[in-house]
Amino acid sequence: MSKIAKMYAESFGELKNVRSLVGLAMLTALNVALSFVGTVEVTQTLKVGTSFLAVALTGMLYGPAAGGAAAALGDVIGYLLKPTGPYFPGFTLSAFLGGTVYGLFLYRGKITVLRAVLSKGLLNLAVNMGLNTLWSSLLYGKGFFVILPARALKNALLLPLEAAVLYLVLRLALAALRQARLIRIPR
Repeated sequence: MSKIAKMYAESFGELKNVRSLVGLAMLTALNVALSFVGTVEVTQTLKVGTSFLAVALTGMLYGPAAGGAAAALGDVIGYLLKPTGPYFPGFTLSAFLGGTVYGLFLYRGKITVLRAVLSKGLLNLAVNMGLNTLWSSLLYGKGFFVILPARALKNALLLPLEAAVLYLVLRLALAALRQARLIRIPR
């Protein structure tokens, strides 16, 4: 079995564990809360937020399948609690991909600066600048290449800061979870 297939199988297994489901629920709630209080809306198509930290922690602890599902669920719950504009399933797909990518890079692996930079960089490039720009263009009727420069600048400027914060938060969370004996896997 390939490494990725094994990772997905283990991640799906997390969805059968009550303790994991409780952790997923708490991290999904944290994701939703951070999307409300930890997000600044610069324009209708440009936001800066911290909810990616909860999504990354979910992917790190529970893998790509559970991380993607929890991120997508968090997106839907966040919209239901505080709708901002019309619901668009493309953003839920983007959230799912975010949880999945973090799970692929961080699940059962050593948390390194390189993994933090690669996962955040891939998400900034492919999801934030690519898909989310496309979704905003379709949803708000603005040209893709009209809104892309501001989104590209934001993602390029924030990547080093977000990757550094991601690395530090994941390392601190991992140490705290280990000290509290809430996780069993050695890292």
